[in-house]
Amino acid sequence: MAKHTPNPAPAANAAAEPGIPGSAAPEHPLDAIPLPARGFASLDDPVQLASVPAAEVISRAALVLLNAAADRLGLAPGREPDLDMDEARHLINALAGLLAAARTDLGDRWEPLSVALQTLQDAFRAASAHPDAPGEGPGEQFVS
Repeated sequence: MAKHTPNPAPAANAAAEPGIPGSAAPEHPLDAIPLPARGFASLDDPVQLASVPAAEVISRAALVLLNAAADRLGLAPGREPDLDMDEARHLINALAGLLAAARTDLGDRWEPLSVALQTLQDAFRAASAHPDAPGEGPGEQFVS
């Protein structure tokens, strides 16, 4: 019969163990970042986005993914390229999925974003040591 061992989680609980008093804790790196005048409440306020059209919100999300993927592919201007193909693949897949899902919602915004996606896919293929077969690259299964 196996011996029962107690769960070690309660012993590791910071509240149950004496720790470093707040005044003696080292400064957190984010402590120097100024908060908005109303604190974080304004960042969580759904009213701010309520007046923004859905196409604009989707476009902004697409641009975040687009810029992040370009960074991972070493396409950021003025910086030494630092390729991360695995991360780039994930971001391109996410961008392609978003564009595929929002195609009818984006209207005139869809085509330029689609062209940018194609540019990323081409750059990914060019940077790959072993390029994917046509139709199997990142995001190609979502947007044709």
